[in-house]
Amino acid sequence: MHHSSKIYVQHGRGTRCNRQMKNRHTLRQQRAADHAATAIEQMKHYYAARPGSPSARRRPQLFFRGDLWIAVLGPNLEKGIVGIGPTVAAALRAFDAQYLAALRPPNERSSPPVKPSQSCIVQLPG
Repeated sequence: MHHSSKIYVQHGRGTRCNRQMKNRHTLRQQRAADHAATAIEQMKHYYAARPGSPSARRRPQLFFRGDLWIAVLGPNLEKGIVGIGPTVAAALRAFDAQYLAALRPPNERSSPPVKPSQSCIVQLPG
């Protein structure tokens, strides 16, 4: 539930403060919209370059948390297929690898060594 609070100010200096607060809120909304639009373009580019990839075919949800992008297919992080990376493309590549690994029989699954320059593939228990 979102509660909004009203700020009562006197005319003069207080009115300017109220406008500045509204401008900051608008600026934050604009940045979020720009960030989302950039992510969508990066996803489209990735899908166009790899039309047969699991991410292009299954279209996982994409989230941004902290400094990481998270691609998820499934009901949640614990039960879904997850790819995590510092960029949209890295998260989608990690997702593709996890998706393909989930299709292999358990005795053929192995974790390749992770190089520092690559994204980290995370498989959550579940």
